[in-house]
Amino acid sequence: MGPFRQFFKKDKEQKQSAVSRFLGGANSLLVGLNGPHWSRRNYRSLADEGYVKNVITHRAIRLLAESAGSVPFVLFRGDQKISHHPLLDLLSRPNPAQGRSVFFETAYAYLNIAGNSYLELVMGGDGIPAELYCLRPDRMKVIPGASGWPKAYAYGVSGREHQFVVDAISGESPVLHLKTFHPTDDYYGLSPLEAAAYSIDIHNAASCWNKALLDNSARPSGALVFEPKDGNSTLSKDQFDRLKEEMEENFQGSKNARRPLLLEGGLKWQQMAFSPADMDFINAKHVSAREIALAFGVPPMMMSIPGDNTYSNYKEANRALWRTTLLPMMDKMMSSLNHWLTPYFGDDLRLEYDLDLVPALSSDRQALWERIGAANFMTINEKRAAVGLGAVDGGDVIP
Repeated sequence: MGPFRQFFKKDKEQKQSAVSRFLGGANSLLVGLNGPHWSRRNYRSLADEGYVKNVITHRAIRLLAESAGSVPFVLFRGDQKISHHPLLDLLSRPNPAQGRSVFFETAYAYLNIAGNSYLELVMGGDGIPAELYCLRPDRMKVIPGASGWPKAYAYGVSGREHQFVVDAISGESPVLHLKTFHPTDDYYGLSPLEAAAYSIDIHNAASCWNKALLDNSARPSGALVFEPKDGNSTLSKDQFDRLKEEMEENFQGSKNARRPLLLEGGLKWQQMAFSPADMDFINAKHVSAREIALAFGVPPMMMSIPGDNTYSNYKEANRALWRTTLLPMMDKMMSSLNHWLTPYFGDDLRLEYDLDLVPALSSDRQALWERIGAANFMTINEKRAAVGLGAVDGGDVIP
């Protein structure tokens, strides 16, 4: 019997929201049974057009996932820091194929691509968690229960499906569902990729335009207009075929770039489309790139995007990235692990991130130490507690 189940068995009365029973009705049931749910855009399209094909989105997600996944955990029992523990061993090596950094990088990447990230817990023979796995979000679907909360998580691959049952009383489950806030969905998170989808489309279209321009730079957008002379109102079929062949062989493709076009026999060039300068697609790429970075909470300076940089230097931008984006995302993971995983190893344990190892936050840490050190109204143990250290004997005095 897991720790959460033991806790809830003490109280036989099942508590729930007054409106939760409405969420378990027919409408919400369809959400879970019709397959993975993505608002207006499916996961494969978002992942392909956003993460795979768009360099700005790809870099933003990698920056967030790799940075957050690189920070190690520290474990406390009360105020006492623990250096060696089976929980730390599990997080250091979640499964035979992955170490800590790769595992959590994957979890954070799924969270930013799909808005949902699922961790699976595998119990050992001693009733203690033995392995952790990160599951692909497009293969998972939530099955709502009568109470409005999930009654199971169904994971499907190649026509086969496995259901992870959720305890109806305690809510205990072998699956941890991390999700971002979604204002119109009760069960799934909103992907930052979806919020940035229009900007991603514009950025990708501008890149395609640029590639097409390089491939066909000697053939401007326009038309060859035939102005008949000597009574010939149209080109003959042989003349048309010869002209088309000469255009394709001699004036298309990057190898023919800037090659002059010689017109004769009543032919005249007429512009039919805006020039690249008129469309200003380079500026459009920069604007859409800044919007993509905004959706992920990454300062444009960190992505080398030119334009209205808010921060005076890279160091300040990096500090803002950690304070406004990475730490809130990491707090979501840490609090979820403390609720879902840590109690299996003891109710008095608490996981935290070792932020002392984050170079971008070193100036904040140093400023904190200076302020605490100058506080002559605090005891030694109060100062130690303020900087995350445990108490010492004889420390309840003002130095």
